[in-house]
Amino acid sequence: MTSGAPPRPFGSLLTAMVTPMKDEDGAVDVDAARALAAHLVDNGHDGIVLNGTTGEAPTTHAPEKAYLVRAVVEEVGDRAVVLAGAGSNDTVHAVRMAEQAAEAGAHGLLVVTPYYSRPSQEGIYQHTLAVADATDLPVMLYDVPARTAVRYAPQTLDRLAEHPNVVAVKDATADLPAALRSIRRTGLAWYSGDDAFLLPFLSVGGSGLVSMTGHLAGRRLATVIEEFDRGEVRAATERFADLMPLVDLICSTGNGALRCKLTLSLLGLIPSAAMRLPQVPAAQDEVDAVRTILVAEGLLDTAEA
Repeated sequence: MTSGAPPRPFGSLLTAMVTPMKDEDGAVDVDAARALAAHLVDNGHDGIVLNGTTGEAPTTHAPEKAYLVRAVVEEVGDRAVVLAGAGSNDTVHAVRMAEQAAEAGAHGLLVVTPYYSRPSQEGIYQHTLAVADATDLPVMLYDVPARTAVRYAPQTLDRLAEHPNVVAVKDATADLPAALRSIRRTGLAWYSGDDAFLLPFLSVGGSGLVSMTGHLAGRRLATVIEEFDRGEVRAATERFADLMPLVDLICSTGNGALRCKLTLSLLGLIPSAAMRLPQVPAAQDEVDAVRTILVAEGLLDTAEA
């Protein structure tokens, strides 16, 4: 990290990792998760986020979440930080997930605004405070109003930034002016939660990216950030432009978990693209379209396709 780089308590590039599952019964495939985590760390990642949206957190259960965290932490050791999702619209449940993640060895927590019930800002603050108080782990707040229907108001972010455990934000709002103001005002590390917004967020003082495309292009994304840090903005922009077909492949459909699992299975990085209902597998025309893009991007050999 250069002297002019922003704060990076969790590094600069993390991927929101899928939770591999087995075809026959949908059980969590812990061996595949270990192998995938090691692959990500070997390919440019500073950290991994488990049990988030891309990890199908709504349909995995507490013992599975804790077992997954423990296994991945054992696999990557001190080579990368492992953040665990502790998101729920039930505060007691979110606190329990935070405690279980800490017991399983997680290095940090990802805490989303409580969804569906659309609480007041005071409710959002009290909920997040309870989760942040539950352990000694550093916390990354997750602001994703497209999924939660609520977002952190500036005043709520200011109050939460005073908590010693709250150190970062994953911002999936696409609101660059608000990010610029909040970075300067709160001093929190600010990570883009949308792959396509990596460069704009870096330009306003962002710390890095929590990615889905990182499953396929971790080292290339890490290089984009390194080049930007060195002031090589044109080179970073050109490199990132070259990545846009993969960003679109993973992020353009609104179902990143499905696209990530499908691409990883086609590339042989996980044994199966199995998902749990209400998620369903990709139809054959989508499989064919994804395979065509992977071939065009040089990630899949024509013979393998």
